[in-house]
Amino acid sequence: MQFGEEHRSDWISPLCMAILGVMGVFFIYSAQKYLGGGAWKMQIVWLVIGGFTYTVVSLVNYKFYLENAHIFYWFCVALLVPLALQALIHPILAAKGMNFSIPLVETRWGSTRWLDFGPISIQPAEIAKIGTLMMVASLLARSEVGTFRDSIKVLIKVGIASSIPVFLIFLQPDLGSSLVFPPMVFSLLYVSKLSEKFFATVFGLFLLAVLWVSMDVYRYQDFMRDNGYEPLRDAGRYEQHSLLPLKDYQRNRILAFAAPSVVDPRGTGVAWNLNQSLYAVAGGGLTGKGLGEGTQAKLGYLPPTVATNDFIFAVLAEESGYVGGLIVITLFFILVANGIRIAGMARDRFGALLAVGVSVILMIHVFINIGMTIGLMPITGLPLPFLSYGGSFVLSCCILQGLIQSVYRYRRDFS
Repeated sequence: MQFGEEHRSDWISPLCMAILGVMGVFFIYSAQKYLGGGAWKMQIVWLVIGGFTYTVVSLVNYKFYLENAHIFYWFCVALLVPLALQALIHPILAAKGMNFSIPLVETRWGSTRWLDFGPISIQPAEIAKIGTLMMVASLLARSEVGTFRDSIKVLIKVGIASSIPVFLIFLQPDLGSSLVFPPMVFSLLYVSKLSEKFFATVFGLFLLAVLWVSMDVYRYQDFMRDNGYEPLRDAGRYEQHSLLPLKDYQRNRILAFAAPSVVDPRGTGVAWNLNQSLYAVAGGGLTGKGLGEGTQAKLGYLPPTVATNDFIFAVLAEESGYVGGLIVITLFFILVANGIRIAGMARDRFGALLAVGVSVILMIHVFINIGMTIGLMPITGLPLPFLSYGGSFVLSCCILQGLIQSVYRYRRDFS
């Protein structure tokens, strides 16, 4: 393990992170101002811890992460296993009138995503993104990648390594987090210069998967209509008839995006958060209503359970307007572009893959979160980096950016 010197640090990323983090604290405070919540105080604590963790991670030569990628990976998988077991066992036992919970495992709002350690709880899915990135990058860095036929062995390894955490996360269920992994993995394969025929084939399969999901969602719609069921009240009735492992509430979210008048004609159910978010973004105008003056969160139309995390951009847009939203998007663009720049400066393939993977994870989170806030993407529950409230997510974002800083710091093989 080697440590770097201060003059070898990149200042662009940490400056953007700091600005976003401060903005996040202010708008989390604003979202809870009239409810007396203290989430903004905890966010400051997590940002301080995250800043310290970022520094430590960035000081370690990223070769250390290459040599120990398998350890980090299996540690992350081990954290996911009890959550998946609880998610599988609990419905079976509950149907028999039994109540059993695996120690430390916590279920909220029907999802088993947290490990509870008393004062704090962590979301292992966030940590799994880091471990999987390290593992896939190390596999590709240690292997020769060329034509599809020549790369079958490493592709099988990459497929297994990425599928295990995706499967365990999907069981929680956490569809949003599981959607981050495929783009990250395929971006690393693309950077590794895998055959273009492979990506053409994958793109074709992706289109078929989208078509299959779309057909399933509309079959769900027809099933509920033909049997006189209401999608929101009678969720769960279609799941046993479907070949896809989706929950009905997930289908309702997709329908709320594609056909809101069908699943929620009054706009008071699954489409409520999206509608209030659109009102907030549109109501902000050019410069916004001012900090703490946004009506959607203040009056409770945008529920406090989502205003501080999944829909923090709606609060920001209403109170700082298009100008504030543009500033945030620009900062994220700089972060992503800087990560790609550092990837090009890396001294080896592992460093380049790490930087690209981190940049893609960040880009996917930003694209999906802001997209669902303004109605361009279905609601998936992905938070916005450095702005959304959440300790595990803040730490994971800081660790990921710390990896990029390490790649920059050790871009030359210093002795």
